[in-house]
Amino acid sequence: MGGFFIMSDSIFFVYVIYSPSYDKFYIGQTEDVDRRLIEHNNHFFSNASTKFADDWEIFHLIICSSRSQAIKIESHLKKSKNKVYLNNLKKYPEISERLIEKYKDNGQ
Repeated sequence: MGGFFIMSDSIFFVYVIYSPSYDKFYIGQTEDVDRRLIEHNNHFFSNASTKFADDWEIFHLIICSSRSQAIKIESHLKKSKNKVYLNNLKKYPEISERLIEKYKDNGQ
Protein backbone atom coordinates (compact mmCIF):
# COMPACT_ATOMS: atom_id res chain seq x y z
CA MET A 1 0.00 0.00 0.00
CA GLY A 2 1.41 3.37 -0.97
CA GLY A 3 1.63 6.12 1.62
CA PHE A 4 -0.52 9.21 1.64
CA PHE A 5 1.73 11.57 3.56
CA ILE A 6 4.99 11.63 5.45
CA MET A 7 4.60 12.10 9.19
CA SER A 8 5.58 15.53 10.45
CA ASP A 9 5.87 17.13 13.88
CA SER A 10 3.58 20.00 12.93
CA ILE A 11 1.00 18.44 10.62
CA PHE A 12 -2.07 16.64 11.84
CA PHE A 13 -4.91 15.14 9.87
CA VAL A 14 -8.61 14.79 10.37
CA TYR A 15 -9.60 11.73 8.42
CA VAL A 16 -12.89 10.32 7.27
CA ILE A 17 -12.75 6.64 6.40
CA TYR A 18 -15.47 4.61 4.74
CA SER A 19 -16.25 0.90 4.72
CA PRO A 20 -18.08 -0.25 1.56
CA SER A 21 -19.10 -3.57 3.15
CA TYR A 22 -20.38 -1.92 6.33
CA ASP A 23 -21.62 1.23 4.51
CA LYS A 24 -20.41 3.39 7.41
CA PHE A 25 -18.12 6.34 7.94
CA TYR A 26 -15.68 6.88 10.79
CA ILE A 27 -14.03 10.19 11.71
CA GLY A 28 -10.75 10.55 13.59
CA GLN A 29 -7.54 12.56 13.83
CA THR A 30 -3.91 11.49 13.70
CA GLU A 31 -0.38 12.45 12.75
CA ASP A 32 0.08 9.28 10.67
CA VAL A 33 -2.79 8.49 8.32
CA ASP A 34 -1.21 5.38 6.83
CA ARG A 35 -0.57 3.77 10.21
CA ARG A 36 -4.03 4.66 11.49
CA LEU A 37 -5.76 3.16 8.44
CA ILE A 38 -3.81 -0.08 8.90
CA GLU A 39 -4.76 -0.12 12.59
CA HIS A 40 -8.45 0.28 11.78
CA ASN A 41 -8.37 -2.47 9.15
CA ASN A 42 -6.44 -4.82 11.47
CA HIS A 43 -8.78 -4.15 14.44
CA PHE A 44 -5.99 -2.67 16.57
CA PHE A 45 -8.65 -0.74 18.49
CA SER A 46 -10.66 -3.67 19.84
CA ASN A 47 -13.52 -1.55 21.22
CA ALA A 48 -13.72 0.86 18.28
CA SER A 49 -16.73 1.13 16.04
CA THR A 50 -14.42 0.24 13.14
CA LYS A 51 -13.91 -3.33 14.39
CA PHE A 52 -16.84 -4.63 12.33
CA ALA A 53 -15.11 -4.16 8.97
CA ASP A 54 -11.67 -4.62 7.46
CA ASP A 55 -12.13 -2.73 4.22
CA TRP A 56 -11.84 0.84 5.52
CA GLU A 57 -10.54 3.29 2.94
CA ILE A 58 -9.64 6.97 3.08
CA PHE A 59 -12.67 8.99 2.05
CA HIS A 60 -11.48 12.51 2.92
CA LEU A 61 -8.55 14.22 4.66
CA ILE A 62 -8.23 17.66 6.19
CA ILE A 63 -4.70 18.86 6.87
CA CYS A 64 -4.42 20.77 10.16
CA SER A 65 -1.59 22.83 11.58
CA SER A 66 -1.93 21.56 15.16
CA ARG A 67 -3.41 18.73 17.17
CA SER A 68 -5.81 21.14 18.91
CA GLN A 69 -7.15 22.32 15.55
CA ALA A 70 -7.53 18.69 14.41
CA ILE A 71 -9.42 17.79 17.60
CA LYS A 72 -11.80 20.74 17.14
CA ILE A 73 -12.51 19.87 13.50
CA GLU A 74 -12.90 16.18 14.37
CA SER A 75 -15.42 17.10 17.07
CA HIS A 76 -17.31 19.38 14.67
CA LEU A 77 -17.54 16.62 12.06
CA LYS A 78 -18.65 14.02 14.60
CA LYS A 79 -21.44 16.33 15.80
CA SER A 80 -22.52 17.06 12.21
CA LYS A 81 -22.05 13.51 10.98
CA ASN A 82 -24.45 12.40 8.31
CA LYS A 83 -23.82 10.94 4.88
CA VAL A 84 -24.97 14.02 2.98
CA TYR A 85 -22.67 16.32 4.98
CA LEU A 86 -19.70 13.98 4.60
CA ASN A 87 -20.29 13.56 0.86
CA ASN A 88 -20.53 17.35 0.52
CA LEU A 89 -17.29 17.69 2.48
CA LYS A 90 -15.57 15.69 -0.23
CA LYS A 91 -17.49 17.29 -3.11
CA TYR A 92 -16.99 20.91 -2.02
CA PRO A 93 -13.40 21.65 -0.85
CA GLU A 94 -14.48 25.06 0.44
CA ILE A 95 -16.24 23.34 3.35
CA SER A 96 -12.89 22.00 4.59
CA GLU A 97 -11.29 25.40 4.01
CA ARG A 98 -13.98 27.10 6.12
CA LEU A 99 -13.49 24.56 8.92
CA ILE A 100 -9.73 25.18 8.90
CA GLU A 101 -10.35 28.93 9.12
CA LYS A 102 -13.08 28.60 11.78
CA TYR A 103 -10.92 26.46 14.05
CA LYS A 104 -7.61 28.20 13.40
CA ASP A 105 -5.45 28.34 16.51
CA ASN A 106 -4.46 31.75 17.87
CA GLY A 107 -1.26 33.01 16.31
CA GLN A 108 -1.74 31.22 12.98
